[in-house]
Parts: sequence; C-alpha cells; structure tokens
Amino acid sequence: MATITETREAPRADAGGSPRGSAPDTRAGARKRRGLADFTGWAFVAPAMVIILGLSIFPAVWAFVLSLQKWNGFAPPKWVGGNNYGKLLSDEEFWAAVSHTGLFVLLFVPASVLLGLFLAVALNRDIPLIGLYRTAIFVPFVASAAATGILSTYLFSPQFGLANNVLRSLGLPAQGWLEDPNQAMIVIAIMSLWGQAAFTTVIYLAALQDVPGDLLEAARIDGANRWQTFWRIVWPQLSPVTVFVTIWQVIGALQLFDLVYTTTRGGPLDSTKTIVYYLWEKAFKALDFGGGSAAAYVLFFVTLLITIGMVLYARSRKLEAF
Repeated sequence: MATITETREAPRADAGGSPRGSAPDTRAGARKRRGLADFTGWAFVAPAMVIILGLSIFPAVWAFVLSLQKWNGFAPPKWVGGNNYGKLLSDEEFWAAVSHTGLFVLLFVPASVLLGLFLAVALNRDIPLIGLYRTAIFVPFVASAAATGILSTYLFSPQFGLANNVLRSLGLPAQGWLEDPNQAMIVIAIMSLWGQAAFTTVIYLAALQDVPGDLLEAARIDGANRWQTFWRIVWPQLSPVTVFVTIWQVIGALQLFDLVYTTTRGGPLDSTKTIVYYLWEKAFKALDFGGGSAAAYVLFFVTLLITIGMVLYARSRKLEAF
C-alpha cells in the first residue's frame, strides 16, 4: 500500500508553480514529438511538391524568363526585355488568332452550358436504365480529343462524310465543313460540344440532386407548373454551379489546341488558328521560343482577368461558386 501511495503522489512544484524537475524534460519531449510529426508530414507531401514544382511552377517561371529573351533553342539566349510583347501586339496574325479564339468561346461556352443543363434535367428523373443513360452521356468526356478529332474528320468529310450523306438524302446541297473557312470553326465547336457537354451535365446533375425536395413539394402544393417550379425554385439553386461551369468552360475554350491540331492544323486559310495553336507554331515551328512564351503569358493574363471578373460578379450577386 505504501508503494501505491508513493506512485500516486503529485509531483512537487517549484517556486513558480510548475512541477519541479519534470518540466524541461516534458517541453523538450513535446518539441521533439512536434518536430517528428512535422518531418513526417513533409515527407508525405514532398513527392507531390516535387511534381508540382517540376511540372507547373518551374516551367511557368522559365516561360516568363523566355518571354523576355530571344532564343531559337540552339544559340545562346539574348535578353530583349519586352520586345517580344511589343512585336506580338503589332502582329496581325496574332490578332487574327485572338479573334478566332473569341469566336470559338462565343460558340462553345453558351452551347455547352445550356446543353449540359438540358441533359442534366432530362436525366434527373427516376426511369428504367437511368444509370446506363448517364454513363453513355459521360463516355465522350473520357475519350481523348485526338480520337474525337479523327472520328469527326470522317463524319464531316465533304466527299464521304455521314453529315453530307444525310444532307444529300434530304435533297440539300453538300457542305464543305472543315474545308470551308466559314464553317470550320462551327464544326470544331460542335466536336468540342460532343465531348465537353458531358462535364457540364455531370456537374448540373449533381447540383440537381441537392435541390431540397421540400421546396419542390411546396411549389407543387401551391399550384406551380413544371416551368414555374424550375424557373422560381430550381434555377436559383443552380446559379453558383452555372458560374463555376461557365468559368471552367471559358478557360478550356481559350486553351483550344488538340482538336485544331488533329483536324485542320489551323486551316483552311488560318480560319481555325487559335491563340494556343499560334504560340505552338511560333515556338516549335518557327523556333521563336521568346515570342511563343510571350503569347502564352498574354493568354494567361487574359484568362486570369476573365476569371477574376466572373468571381467578382458572382460575389456581387452573393453567389457562392467557389
């Protein structure tokens, strides 16, 4: 009993009130444990940090340095300051690429958002084989853009394509599609819709699942029809998601490259040459890495400004899109 009494005795305190003798050891042990925990945490995140720094931050910094230099990849780089940006602003080919990219954004973004919303509303119901339908809608999204481009090239071939065969069977004249400068960008927008509308569909479908059922039931009890229920109840709930998918699709549309590369290579008559295709040609065909990097940073700042503008608009309307 005496031994038990001794082990339960509280440690004596010094003049300052802290336990005598054990306090320094306790603080040192706590620091050691925190240091070990910090080291373990950094050890876990270090591989991801190396990948991020190696594949994102380092190329971005290097591209900015290149935008201030004249370099063809072989000769020593020469510092030219902002001359590459000045040449870019006076380059008619660059502004033509900007107009082509803007046209694609106007064609693609509203169509992808509206089509995704329509498909999501159509799939947000309890019908047989609904899982199969939802999976079928999402399949084009996981297909590579190269495969989409090659498949679409066959579909819109002026001579043997399915689209012109349908027009001929209806007695309508065949179209040039990808070989017509006035139609090529429209065809590329349609091809992009085929794959990217699945993304907006999935996002909208998830948002529709979160609409409170009691609100819908209350609207039905009050005599609202389907359109009034959607416009007064569902659509306000989808506003933050609409802001998010719009920003996402705008960023993706500004970066259009793969479909252009696999189908038209910027033609015909440069009618589908976008900003990214322009900078790719500048850097890897003309070997003007400084000019290509400058174009990439102009695109980056344009994308950043558009994103900031839409976020500020969403916050001014009190929409929690992010």
